Amino acid sequence: SGKFLCFQYGAAMSTNDEAAEGGLHGETQFVDIAVNLTDLMFQGEYHGKSKHLPDMAAVIARAAAVGCSKMLLTGGNLESSREALSLARALDPAGRSLFCTVGVHPTRCDEFTDNPEKHMETLRELIRGNLDRVVAIGEMGLDYDRTEFCSADVQQRFFALQLDLAREFQLPMFLHMREARADFLRILEESRDVWKGCCGVVHSFTGTVEDAQAILSHPELSLGINGCSLKTEDNLKVLAAIPPERLLLETDAPYCDIRPTHASFAHVKTIFPSVKKPEKWSEGMQVKGRNEPCNIIQVAEVVDSVVGERCSQIALQNALTLFPKLACIAGNRDP
Repeated sequence: SGKFLCFQYGAAMSTNDEAAEGGLHGETQFVDIAVNLTDLMFQGEYHGKSKHLPDMAAVIARAAAVGCSKMLLTGGNLESSREALSLARALDPAGRSLFCTVGVHPTRCDEFTDNPEKHMETLRELIRGNLDRVVAIGEMGLDYDRTEFCSADVQQRFFALQLDLAREFQLPMFLHMREARADFLRILEESRDVWKGCCGVVHSFTGTVEDAQAILSHPELSLGINGCSLKTEDNLKVLAAIPPERLLLETDAPYCDIRPTHASFAHVKTIFPSVKKPEKWSEGMQVKGRNEPCNIIQVAEVVDSVVGERCSQIALQNALTLFPKLACIAGNRDP
């Protein structure tokens, strides 16, 4: 099959905090721009039930072992943004590896409605007090696939409002778009004076070639690619049409893993050992269906195969350019 079963890192990497912190500080080969490290699966909890011991430090150590030594922990709302910042400080006290986004996901924008001004001010205070760790505003945007969680009009209103934070703090925009191209681009265009001078990435991009071209017609914007971006042959055709200098890599862990049923799996070379069920968890093993940041190497293998052999290296430089706080850390090569 040509696939390499990667056992060696599991036994070699300790699961203690010292290993997690020390391992993350090696040379960066990958930046995972989207990790949901606050998800309870990394605490061993699945569907409300505890299945195994928390293994967050081991997850981070596995990522470091493949060269993924810098990650963005994504904020999905005010509370998870706070949690992400707390995790980043606890797991990486030196502030060299774990960084965060702060914002409200479109499906959670109802939390603005009681008092929008107060909610915005609380977000501002959180950003202002953590500027050493906050590297982007978001996740914000529009999601018309899941309007049962938040109506389209509420999403639109508070997407536009959050763009003020990008301008105020001169931080990149961490964007989300699902089945909403026209309104998404309209709001960006109508608010151009607000976010002028800021760049951004539409993360977890799953759209069409036309969607990609429309987004990339804005020179400030790039596209984030993960396993959900790579499920079908049509997805791979979209990937092939994206210029390498506009691509960033991510896992969106614990979601969006590359699976054997996906068209992209044929391009994957590195396979990690895993257990089939969470209750069968053992140290050094992944859990099937729970994506991890170390799997960014698989995303890179697909991108290099489909787009070009140096594309993942270009994507690394793209990430360090878009998020310059990551590139300014001592010991990281200059972009």
